[in-house]
Amino acid sequence: MVKVSACLHFARSKLKPAPHPETMRFSARTNWNTEESDLAHALRLRREASLPVADLTASNPTRCSFEFPAVLLDGLSDPRALDYDPQPCGTLRAREAVCAYYADHGASIDPSQLILTTSTSEAYSYLFRLLCDPASEVLILEPSYPLFDFLASIDDVRLNTAPLVYDHGWQIDPEALRRAISPATRAIVLVHPNNPTGHYLKPWEAAELGRLCREHDLSLIVDEVFLDYSFGEHAWSFTNGLDGVNVFVVSGMSKIAGLPQMKAAWIAATGPDSHNALDRLEVIADTFLSMNAPVQCALPVWLKMRSGIQGQIQTRVTRNLAAFDTAIAAVPVLSRLKVEGGWYAILRIPALQPDEQTVHELLDKGVWVHPGYFFAMPASGWLVVSLLTPGEEFERGTAALVNYFSTHQASNI
Repeated sequence: MVKVSACLHFARSKLKPAPHPETMRFSARTNWNTEESDLAHALRLRREASLPVADLTASNPTRCSFEFPAVLLDGLSDPRALDYDPQPCGTLRAREAVCAYYADHGASIDPSQLILTTSTSEAYSYLFRLLCDPASEVLILEPSYPLFDFLASIDDVRLNTAPLVYDHGWQIDPEALRRAISPATRAIVLVHPNNPTGHYLKPWEAAELGRLCREHDLSLIVDEVFLDYSFGEHAWSFTNGLDGVNVFVVSGMSKIAGLPQMKAAWIAATGPDSHNALDRLEVIADTFLSMNAPVQCALPVWLKMRSGIQGQIQTRVTRNLAAFDTAIAAVPVLSRLKVEGGWYAILRIPALQPDEQTVHELLDKGVWVHPGYFFAMPASGWLVVSLLTPGEEFERGTAALVNYFSTHQASNI
């Protein structure tokens, strides 16, 4: 998935015209505003001035002081990687390793149901090309990760949205979903658990989605990169399928093994038309032949070793969440929304000013957080905090955040 920090570097609106006339003719699909955003500019200047920044937006496990085994890279030196044997779907050995991963989740997947990709972003692109014609629509649930705008525009797909609603926890709104479906809609996209809300779909929600997909002949695309990071008993996989629905599950090593740099992901296809879909996906994959041989050789090793990094991440996230709750309990104007999985927390703050201004002011205090609007939340009243940040840095950032709301903002309420 596209990194949050990379997306935030640019201004939020992708539809603004380029700020300067160009002599070269470019496609309209790339007519984004690529100027540095005000927030990214302020962060860069602070770091260039060597001023302290407690980063509560961390999303890259390789830069969060986790311990990776020394033998992690050994799999990349497998001599089988010296042989160029292009397999559009990926090598059988690598796909069997992915099947074993799903077996641990109680799901039976055959290697023939898998297509290996270099990232979940690439997997989305394959699926958009598979399911959509130009100007077709896909429906996403918001709040949402700031990835889909870019992928949709690159693949000439339009996005439509429906809300996740919060009432003692996050949940879908089936009627809002129904109203958002149009004749141009080809698929519903959801993240399970959602990023950043941490919402796992419950059986009743899956049943509602299945009903809508069958009624409107829609496919379901499910992103399960955070599946293994649950705070409770929610970690069931959509690879178990929904009756009569074509389901495409995407996931990968970025989160499963904390290895975003290895560029290893996949699509798992189930449903009544999955064989036809996989035939077409194989042609798409054969056109690009993206995943390299060393990574495919190492994939089984990394999947077997995943419990070590997952245990470290779970411990970090659990401790940081507890510390965060203790800290904000002293500030009545702050409250944390319920989270069931993943590694983010959403903080409800007084909606006294645009969240972007609040983030600027917090940065001046030495703490860096995401404004809620970056995840398609309202422009005021929400901050998103990463629980992945190393403990001491997380505590410094939390203390600065609490002090800010206890003093500066509390006096304005």
